[in-house]
Amino acid sequence: MASTKDIYLVIGGSGFVGRHIVEQLLRRGDNVSVFDIVQRYHDVPFYSGDISDQEQVSTALRRSGTTCIIHTASPPAGLNDPALYWKVNVDGTKAIIAAAVQNKVRKLVFTSSAGVVFNGNSLSNVDERLAPPERPMDAYNESKQKAEEAVITANGKDGLLTVALRPAGIFGPGDRQVMAGLYKVYEDGKTHFQIGDNNNLFDWTYVENVAHAHLLAADKLDTPPPAPPFSTLENIPLEAPPLTEAELEIITRPLPPLDLTVGRRCIPTSEARPLGPFVAPPPNAEQLVAAFQDKRTHPEGRPVVRTRFDPLSEPNIFRAKFDNPDSTPLQVAGQVFYITNGEPCYFWDMPRLVWNHLDTMFPGHRQKRGYTVLSASLGLALAFGAECWGWLIGKEPALTKFKVTYSCVDRWHNIEKARRVLGYEPQVSLADGVQRMVDWWRTEYTSGTHKTAH
Repeated sequence: MASTKDIYLVIGGSGFVGRHIVEQLLRRGDNVSVFDIVQRYHDVPFYSGDISDQEQVSTALRRSGTTCIIHTASPPAGLNDPALYWKVNVDGTKAIIAAAVQNKVRKLVFTSSAGVVFNGNSLSNVDERLAPPERPMDAYNESKQKAEEAVITANGKDGLLTVALRPAGIFGPGDRQVMAGLYKVYEDGKTHFQIGDNNNLFDWTYVENVAHAHLLAADKLDTPPPAPPFSTLENIPLEAPPLTEAELEIITRPLPPLDLTVGRRCIPTSEARPLGPFVAPPPNAEQLVAAFQDKRTHPEGRPVVRTRFDPLSEPNIFRAKFDNPDSTPLQVAGQVFYITNGEPCYFWDMPRLVWNHLDTMFPGHRQKRGYTVLSASLGLALAFGAECWGWLIGKEPALTKFKVTYSCVDRWHNIEKARRVLGYEPQVSLADGVQRMVDWWRTEYTSGTHKTAH
């Protein structure tokens, strides 16, 4: 018998990520409502309220009949208002959890941030085992960290199932931060400045990929774990027991390459290759070419080789189960997942791609000039001076120590857990995502939303 479809309430559904989630739910025919402080769209039922007020959230849950909450609401990063971050992200999330338990809502998907583990140092290929720092970089990430902790702690409380997603560097149509900031730099003629050597890799994530991951998490949140949690066993094993067939299927199946932007390449072999120059074709010429072409479209499964450092190796899976007997890293409920495009690029390459697209809109606006490269240490010194001056005049400086640090360190994340457990695969490439964002911005510009001197 088919399971009953969920009824969704997207908290923050008028915002950037929330709106894309609503649109994807509508496209697949789901019942969805929005809870927010402002109504920007009128295609779904809307409930206005303060998420830090449990009763207002509870009323929306009752009236909508919600069975799955997707909580995306948050003030934007970069505000100098710690109290607002705490009220919305921490108090608001706790109120949502309480309202969900009160109304026996089954599922809660929370939009966290990859920034909750950022401590100012380079993070390369980090996975979900990395604990958040005791002292987060800023008030935004501190509040997100506390909110995520509350969500994960609530998993299993009175039947509530929870999961937290950690997207990194979200951009796309509807974005009012990344695109607005990059355009401001372009308009001011400052695109030739670079802080750092641009050898640091950074994760950007297209917004529709983020929305897609939320739907996957919601759909799979109540999927039974692939093995009984240790807490359900008569005795917690002291040595790693054999993995179940369901667990082995998750960690050993071949994953396709992440090649949306770079395309797929195939290494010729003696059994599958282009023919190349020849006097007479080999007798099996057709088979050689056909096998090579088939590999380009259907890459053969290669064995998954793991080491003790791998997060999904058997010893590390056992360690995770032992540390938390009520859960397993191979289930969705009670887990956190990094969500990115899986295409880390050098930090300044993405802004320059956007600026190159803007050149087609405003030919001749940018004069050709070489890059003015400032070292990270000089950038930090300038930022320190700007922050001191800003403090004296009571104005937020354009250059801050956080921004300099952000642009000069590695920040990219391992998404294998999301790919294997959620079934997440990026749907839109980084290059196509930038094109779609600029196309959206172009529409906004031609309609008069953005005023420029061009």
